[in-house]
Amino acid sequence: MCKNPAMPHRIAVVVLDRFAPLDLGVPGQVFGATYNASGEKLYEVVTCSEGRAPVRCSAGYTVLPDHDLDVLDTADTVVVTGVHGGSVMEDGTISATLRAALQNRPRVMSICTGSFVLAAAGLLDGRPATTHWRDAARFARLFPEVRLDPDVLFVDDGDVLTSAGVAAGLDLCLHVIRRDHGSEVANRTARRCVMPPWREGGQAQYVDRPLPQDNGGGTAATREWMLTRLDAPLDLNALAGHARMSVRTFTRRFREETGMSPARWLTRQRVQHARRLLETTDLGVEEVARQAGFGTAVSLRQHLHAAVGVPPLAYRRTFRGV
Repeated sequence: MCKNPAMPHRIAVVVLDRFAPLDLGVPGQVFGATYNASGEKLYEVVTCSEGRAPVRCSAGYTVLPDHDLDVLDTADTVVVTGVHGGSVMEDGTISATLRAALQNRPRVMSICTGSFVLAAAGLLDGRPATTHWRDAARFARLFPEVRLDPDVLFVDDGDVLTSAGVAAGLDLCLHVIRRDHGSEVANRTARRCVMPPWREGGQAQYVDRPLPQDNGGGTAATREWMLTRLDAPLDLNALAGHARMSVRTFTRRFREETGMSPARWLTRQRVQHARRLLETTDLGVEEVARQAGFGTAVSLRQHLHAAVGVPPLAYRRTFRGV
């Protein structure tokens, strides 16, 4: 999405009073650590507030942004940080100035409860979105016209993207870098930030529910084993056998530990592997399908389209420009 390699993509971070401090730091850290192969910065991050006013965070200190909302006019992407309290959380309202400033931007993102701000500005009406699971019920009451999914890390709806709580903002920023510049650049950024290179947006949030203690009897070792055999047939009997459990116990423990069934988890890993192959290799679609465990190009197309909305060759063109 960068207009010109010589002109870094400008990201403007909007900060509101009682902002979440990590939400403010994430865009500057992640996008600021993104360089091309020649070592040139690919993003410029600026921070703004309404009237360039000092804003106080939920951790008990105040920041003074360098810009007011006029900087949004020159931004390629706008990021709204999460907030703790205030009118937007209580009654779903924001100032007319902020609402107008957020309209008609090329790309808008929110981290955590920043989605309340986007919804209050009318940017999420009729769209899929997410927010922190803890605030999902309140969000649904205030903004019933938004198609809220409280169970995912982030939602990419093209020009409007939302993430779940706190650390999910890291995943969303890295996803945007991956979308803008491909997996190699995103992976370099992840290494620089010492973070995992990829957590799929559809992965479940870490909700407040009891999990069994592992005690060496969980399914983690089998999940690692599955990842080394994505191209092979893997049925429940084989997986349970590897874990030394009955099929019923394995299925229950797997769902408790991952939030999904073994089949759904395996499909997601295969889709992720297929995406990496499409992004980083010149393998034909049939070979990508075989190595990812889908068997046929038809099956790969069906699963990839369900996951990201495009067929394999269109996906490759998006990430590699070929």
